[in-house]
Amino acid sequence: MYLNCHSFHSLRYGTISLNDLISQGVTCGLKAMALTDINTVTGIYDFIKGCNAVGIKPLVGMEFHSEKTMRYIGIAKNANGLAEMNQFLTSYNFSGEALPLYAPEFDSVYIIYTLENAPNTLRDNEFIGLRPEEVPKLFAAELKSKIAKMIVLQPVTFRTKKEFNLHKILRAIDSNIILSKLTEADYCKTSEVLKPVEELLAVYGEYPEIIRNTEKLIDQCNFEFEFNTPRNKKHYTNNSQTDIALLTSLAQQGLLWRYGKSNIQAKARVEKELKVINQLEFSGYFLITWDIIRYSNSRGFMHIGRGSGANSIIAYCLGITDICPLELDLYFERFLNENRKSPPDFDIDWSWKERDVILEYIFNRYGKENVAFCGTNVEFKYRSIFREVGKVFGLPKEELDMLAKNPMKLHETNTIVKFVQEYGLMLEKYPNQRSMHSCGILISEEPITNYTPLEMPPKGFPIVLFDMHVAEDIGFEKFDILSQRGIGHIDDSVKLIEKNRGIRVNIRDTSISKNEMLANSYLEQGKTIGCFYIESPAMRGLLRRLKCDNYKTLVAASSIIRPGVAKSGMMKEYIFRHNNPSQFEYFHEVFKEQLGETYGIMVYQEDVIKIALHYGGLPAADGDILRRAMSGKGRSLQALQKVKDNFFAACAQKGHPIALSEEIYRQIESFAGYSFCKAHSASYAVESYQSLYLKVYYPIEFMVAVINNQGGFYRTEVYVHEARMAGATVHNPCVNKSNYETNLYGTDVYLGFMHLLSVDSKMALFIVSDREKNGDFISLEDFINRIPMGIEGIKTLIFIGAFRFTAKTKNQLLVIASLLLNNLKPENKNLMLLQEPVKEYKLPNLERSLYEDAFDEIELLSFPVSCTVFDLLQTKYRGEVMAKDLISHHKKQVKMLAYLISRKQVPTTKGNMYFGTWIDNEGTYFDTVHFPDNLLQFPFQGGGCYLLLGTVEVDYHFPTLTISKMAKMPFVPDPRYMDAKDQYKTQQQIKEDVSSTHRAPYPQEHEINLPREKMNTTKY
Repeated sequence: MYLNCHSFHSLRYGTISLNDLISQGVTCGLKAMALTDINTVTGIYDFIKGCNAVGIKPLVGMEFHSEKTMRYIGIAKNANGLAEMNQFLTSYNFSGEALPLYAPEFDSVYIIYTLENAPNTLRDNEFIGLRPEEVPKLFAAELKSKIAKMIVLQPVTFRTKKEFNLHKILRAIDSNIILSKLTEADYCKTSEVLKPVEELLAVYGEYPEIIRNTEKLIDQCNFEFEFNTPRNKKHYTNNSQTDIALLTSLAQQGLLWRYGKSNIQAKARVEKELKVINQLEFSGYFLITWDIIRYSNSRGFMHIGRGSGANSIIAYCLGITDICPLELDLYFERFLNENRKSPPDFDIDWSWKERDVILEYIFNRYGKENVAFCGTNVEFKYRSIFREVGKVFGLPKEELDMLAKNPMKLHETNTIVKFVQEYGLMLEKYPNQRSMHSCGILISEEPITNYTPLEMPPKGFPIVLFDMHVAEDIGFEKFDILSQRGIGHIDDSVKLIEKNRGIRVNIRDTSISKNEMLANSYLEQGKTIGCFYIESPAMRGLLRRLKCDNYKTLVAASSIIRPGVAKSGMMKEYIFRHNNPSQFEYFHEVFKEQLGETYGIMVYQEDVIKIALHYGGLPAADGDILRRAMSGKGRSLQALQKVKDNFFAACAQKGHPIALSEEIYRQIESFAGYSFCKAHSASYAVESYQSLYLKVYYPIEFMVAVINNQGGFYRTEVYVHEARMAGATVHNPCVNKSNYETNLYGTDVYLGFMHLLSVDSKMALFIVSDREKNGDFISLEDFINRIPMGIEGIKTLIFIGAFRFTAKTKNQLLVIASLLLNNLKPENKNLMLLQEPVKEYKLPNLERSLYEDAFDEIELLSFPVSCTVFDLLQTKYRGEVMAKDLISHHKKQVKMLAYLISRKQVPTTKGNMYFGTWIDNEGTYFDTVHFPDNLLQFPFQGGGCYLLLGTVEVDYHFPTLTISKMAKMPFVPDPRYMDAKDQYKTQQQIKEDVSSTHRAPYPQEHEINLPREKMNTTKY
């Protein structure tokens, strides 16, 4: 009887979760109910599963709204009906037009109008929904004649009075108005709740025909859905046979390319994988991915294939990945095995500049009706909740900021704030808006509108209205088409090297960069600023602690730095064993044989499979079930229990003592959830090596590429510093030398206009295009004549020194600009400047100091270029110890003067502490530790230079300074200001990189719970 139920997927309207809606349906004795969320089917698949589990017949549909007004309700008779509604709504979502007042002709959809919206003539599939409160109106003669086309309509939107209030708050949020401005038309009726069926039907007792119509409609709707059916595009060619034939041919060609003619192991692995791929009918998935890569290569784009897909030798032979699974002993079963029903999952990265070209190809190649981005549900979050709800209650901005930025215990305690908190907390985990998944693409065998309407966001690629979890549930496995700046660093470096030096580097040939000797020496010293994945302070510290000088150690480091592994304590234990190989025993010979390169520690997800296989004797596919279940990805506790039972049975059959097997299983259980995919780490390591190779041999080109790709972990200033340390001469932007991005001429680096915060990007590009078309600018007057820029923009360029080629001082240029532009009307500009000769003004000699230039640069770029920050200090003191000498001062107290680069807040059992990264006057990096009690007395005071007093601690080759005192050092007064109160404000614009992590404190050594000695099993 309930044909119009809303869940909270009716965004900013419904208040009931799907589980609660179904649960209430059970309580009210429902045998059938329909989910008809507003303009979406986001929840229907979870709704179908939930209803089937409790014996309720699920009906699915949509409530069609346009211009915030309900038009009609659609109920699908079957799957075709859902497709019809999806296609109908999609066409209007794409066109932006309002939905028609009356529904089109549908073949497999029932349409329900409200009493006030119904057309005079109804089709066979159309009905009028009569609400309980409207039953008395049937005494009117004109309505009695329509009873034959009427059905029961009891909308459901909320459950309780409190939820009704929440519904009104959601409506006010949606309309961006305060609560008191809502009208009755803006929100639902107070009757829109679920009632017991008998109570509902009693209202229609005098009109049994209406009840029969409703029952008949319900009986004729049979929407069935197979959840375990793959829905990705099945074939790349015409059928499975031709797919596997093509894949086999490509794999054989790739085998020859990667391994030569006589690698028996590689050949056997290829044959094994092809058999499984064919058996599971995933040839099409591999070929589609190969096709995307082939197109990418044809455009000269660089890509990185990573994730568990790198466990496949077929992926390696097809050029999808650059990771040899034989070299790293990567198990194919981690990626694909006979127990896996869903398609495999490739993660592929492109440069952020080229990704849209790849997306265009995919949509055009595989049909826009069959390709879409996965959606996401953006939930109400803490800050946004209190801000949005507070606005509804009419709170001013200052109070909204206070509510959003502070924890609840610091909120005021008045009545309004209590209401904001009360209803705000109810909204936690409610979906607020739909958005586009950052990288997940669905390529469907059938039109995607068979499953969902599509929306067209500003990005220009259609999105489905459900998330990746629902997509996987209904048979889709996404293609992850990602972008990252690290690839842009590499790609642009190679282009710059060829342009600047005439050298063509084939960086795709990983043999030139992986384990390259000089690159390895940089690696072990942590000289990796700018290099993808290995430039953060934490990673550089780990590399130094490990003295990491080879590929396999880098792969391990890329894994143990991950939050999960570090959180488990495995990072500390790995560092200890790496540096003290004689101070532990392998727990069992299998650990030594299979986990020798990680000192018996299960660092990788593949290690779980190895131990299950080689100690327990389980098939590798069962080992993967064990890994998935323990990492939270397994869906069946029953399947996990079965594998666990098989593990112990197999161990007993191999004669292992039960106590030993139980301890090993405990270790698997403890660390499986924290471990990281080895193939993923290996992919990161290869890309890191490519970046590092370019940094080592072409450092200036590499740093310019990093700057132009808008950096990485650090702000632009740090990469400018790196370029200067590599021998570059760094220049401020120049109208004759700079482009929008930073330019390189030999070793001369000209910063781009993009770094000038007050210069519009369109104007910057116009300057460059005019210069390319009409030649260099010969004077300020020539520039003003050619470029339609206002006086403020001209001043910015003058202050940054962009006209220094004129040999005039900044002050002289300011006078000229003022004379030319201050009294000039735009309509007379061309007349005056084109027809009159340029006047030569006799200008006074107005000198400016070095300090004035430096403060100009800080104001416009946020960092000085013409000098260093140390040159701006009042003190000439530079510290008693330099960073390069710290390692020889273990346990000694030292005093240093340094410039703050970044700091990271991390939790400890005693409160939050900080790790700082600094450079000294010689430009060398070092790190500090700031404990919670010390920070109370000596806190950070923003970016700038500090005098530091602390004790040096050398931890496995890596020195840090534990701070006991620190004080921020003042700059010289800014000479551009006469008033003393203004002379120190510019230095407040000096930046720092600040980050934080929200996690439990890492365990101490005694809490790691990983034995360093063998178990004595003789007594068992």
